[in-house]
Amino acid sequence: MTLRLGIDVGGTNTDAVILNEKNNVIAKAKSPTTPDVMTGILNSLEKVLNKSGVDPGEIKYAMLGTTHATNAIVERRNLANIAVIRIGKPATLAIAPLTGWPEDLKRKLGKYVYVIQGGHEYDGREIAPFDEAEVKKIASELKDKNIEAIAISSVFSPVNPEHEQKAAEILREALGGDVEITLSHEIGSIGLLERENAAILNAAVTKVMKNAVHGFENALKEKGIHARLYITQNDGTLMSADYAVRYPVLTIASGPTNSLRGAAFLSNEKNAVVVDVGGTTSDIGILVNGFPRESSVAVEIGGVRTNFRMPDLISIGLGGGSIVRVDNGDVRVGPESVGYKITEEALVFGGDTLTATDIAVAAGRYELGDATRVQHLDTSLVERAINRIDAMVEDAIDRIKTSPEPVPVVLVGGGSILLSNRIKGASKVIRPQNFDVANAIGAAIAQVSGEVDRVYSLEQLGREKAIEDAKNKAIKEAIKAGADPSTVEIVNFEEIPLAYLPGNATRIRVKAAGYLKA
Repeated sequence: MTLRLGIDVGGTNTDAVILNEKNNVIAKAKSPTTPDVMTGILNSLEKVLNKSGVDPGEIKYAMLGTTHATNAIVERRNLANIAVIRIGKPATLAIAPLTGWPEDLKRKLGKYVYVIQGGHEYDGREIAPFDEAEVKKIASELKDKNIEAIAISSVFSPVNPEHEQKAAEILREALGGDVEITLSHEIGSIGLLERENAAILNAAVTKVMKNAVHGFENALKEKGIHARLYITQNDGTLMSADYAVRYPVLTIASGPTNSLRGAAFLSNEKNAVVVDVGGTTSDIGILVNGFPRESSVAVEIGGVRTNFRMPDLISIGLGGGSIVRVDNGDVRVGPESVGYKITEEALVFGGDTLTATDIAVAAGRYELGDATRVQHLDTSLVERAINRIDAMVEDAIDRIKTSPEPVPVVLVGGGSILLSNRIKGASKVIRPQNFDVANAIGAAIAQVSGEVDRVYSLEQLGREKAIEDAKNKAIKEAIKAGADPSTVEIVNFEEIPLAYLPGNATRIRVKAAGYLKA
């Protein structure tokens, strides 16, 4: 038998599932997420193995959705010692790298910053020749600086990555293969500053992801699991462990994305709104053809503006552990939460804090804990709190929808017990079986993908050749990330003419996805 293990780290709980060959759940488990992340993962792994009773040797695939990279950036901890090289002199000297960054993060990552000659125009022509001698000089300077990773960005590198690739070759030869090198054209899209920012953040978290991958691999081996390890990306697909170490920034926001993919799988809804309610927050997103809709705006991570792909989400401070208070006659729900301590502090579990879960039990929405402990609650308070919970979710759904028409709404996450099966703006409400571990299931059933986002000059290449080139590159990226070549297909294609650029310029975005290699 071939089994799959899926683990997803949430803000409150770390969930784990084991699926059989037909993707049926054999066992599921939850453990509180711990500050060091890995302890919570190990606890969930041990629980789910004990519950399942399966032979660990039958687990052939292990999928992990982790917050390691996000936490490292937000908390400014465990970041790599990096160098930043921008290829864009003299064209980009007006704005230095790391401009607009929070000062504390700038101090940590801005010790070795260089701007050298080179870069390209929108159509791939050189702005200035690449200065090979300057890169060799930088490599010589960095040799004794204990550099762990380097971020390289160049003007319009998504159109022509030649200068970034040349710089990387020189640096690898001089510094060795242990230094992780991030090329901005592999991470972000056209805008130089946001793409450069994304590349710098990626370089900064390569070390933490490398340690996380090694730690998880060792944990699996200790439990007798000799499985292929995959990490979930924020587009709802997987990447191999090696690929994740190279592109750790792509794991940011993978948790909510796993929930969306799990919701699509469990509900059989390919186009719907998904409400994922955890212990502290709720994430509301939209499924398009079974995958999360991508955000079309620049996203800030840890105070840094970036332009790499991220799921389009609305997060609100509502969860199962949200604290309910009355202020000046108004009922407030959240954003403060008891989080993973809900089983100790909520009224229905013997605690003395009034939470959203207590309200849901008092209102008869779900049977949980000791309902007699909330019977004393004033009916008016319960009604007003329930109305507040419903209004928060309905408002978020209304904000993320693109039309006023009712749409299917899928409820997942352990905290979704707060919500009723009647929601304004929903054509139907689905709370599928195993809704409480949809995130871990989403990780376990995910496909492997590759993506290309670049600008082509159709005058030079022609439309058909440009599309063919983009599709081939996306397929190669999917295979490189661990997909079985025979199963890879194009799952998303966008062509956006750029009227403000000459040369019949067009932005082409292609995503390819396939199943894991057998």
